[in-house]
Amino acid sequence: MKNRKIALFIKEGRDKPGHHRILVLTGARQVGKTTLARQCFPDYPFISIEDPVLRPTYARLTAAQWKELYPNAILDEVQKEVRLIESIKSVYDQWENPRYVLTGSSQLLLLEKVRESLAGRCIIIDLYPLTIPELETESWEDPVPNSLYQTLLLNPKVVSEEVRALFPDFRIHPRYANIMKAWDHYVAFGGYPALTDPRFFDEDRYVWLANYVRTYLERDIRDLSDFRNLEPFVKLQRYIALQTASLVNHSSISQHVGVSPKTVQRYLRYLELSYQVLVLPAWSRNEGRRLIKSPKVHLLDPGVLRAIIQKRGIPSGQEFESFVIAELYKQAKTILKGTRFFFLRTVDGREVDLLVELAEGYIAFEIKHSERALPVDARHLRDLSTLLDKPLLHSFVLSQDTETRTLFPGITALHVGYFLG
Repeated sequence: MKNRKIALFIKEGRDKPGHHRILVLTGARQVGKTTLARQCFPDYPFISIEDPVLRPTYARLTAAQWKELYPNAILDEVQKEVRLIESIKSVYDQWENPRYVLTGSSQLLLLEKVRESLAGRCIIIDLYPLTIPELETESWEDPVPNSLYQTLLLNPKVVSEEVRALFPDFRIHPRYANIMKAWDHYVAFGGYPALTDPRFFDEDRYVWLANYVRTYLERDIRDLSDFRNLEPFVKLQRYIALQTASLVNHSSISQHVGVSPKTVQRYLRYLELSYQVLVLPAWSRNEGRRLIKSPKVHLLDPGVLRAIIQKRGIPSGQEFESFVIAELYKQAKTILKGTRFFFLRTVDGREVDLLVELAEGYIAFEIKHSERALPVDARHLRDLSTLLDKPLLHSFVLSQDTETRTLFPGITALHVGYFLG
């Protein structure tokens, strides 16, 4: 069993007054919401709303009955009966002590109702597949270390000191072997908790991922929309996976998939709401420069991407870029740090793979699938600060080069596992 960094935050908030009385855990199917809820609240009764026999019974309970029978409870997959959210709201408003944990896999169905009924009454946590530091753990008791990246997000002022500590080479780091084991697993199979089962062989993991993709189409997507025919959505899903880390062009995608541009927009939104893709907006605040405005799309899990396109082995450069950006995104969300994510491309071809915006400024990233980082890899990062509306705190070239080096002032090249493990 792998530990989750967010578990510490949840446990610390268990007995706090106010909006911690209702905790909403949402995320993709099989990401570990139920396991996390039961681990953090072992004394709470567990109520599965997926049970079609008992679901109507729970829906008929009055607020007084909920308070009497279940003053504390975990309601699993609550989007299956969204009327229950109104009942929980009524209990919350009438009594001070009841506490509830709500979980759900459908961001659209669950969060629309939560925001409508529980605004100001709950805290919402998005749960993602395991991060590299979480993959390194072996039990719920193992501490989850902050990666260098997370340390910089939490305290950008220490960036210079932390970067200096990374020289000269990743291979002399005491946790090198553990980090690389976690990183290699992530690249091959992604971060879904079930795949870390030591009883699994690699072939078991491939089968699990193939079944996961099929179940996602049969359950999650049918929850989001009443599809009469899934084939166009399946074609779009595969096309997006094949084109991960590419600009989104709705007209071009519509021609390849055979649906209208508006339908492409709707399907992409479904993929985003079900935690399968990250739609990365283009940074465009400098009116004096001609900047690309179209977003980019990245698959959020390497294992799912590989299952969709039925690929094994070495990832392409675009796939590697998505793997890294997905991990950067997850790790920021895991520590609940307020960040915004962009990529930047000018019409004359200058591109920055990722800009992470903090209150204090930006951290910029160039991602390379190479074994050796070279000064030419940092060409688009040089003088980047002249484009931006906030300070550029630091720039990184992340690759598979174990040697850490300064390519130019303020631009550091290092191994991606070193930065994220």
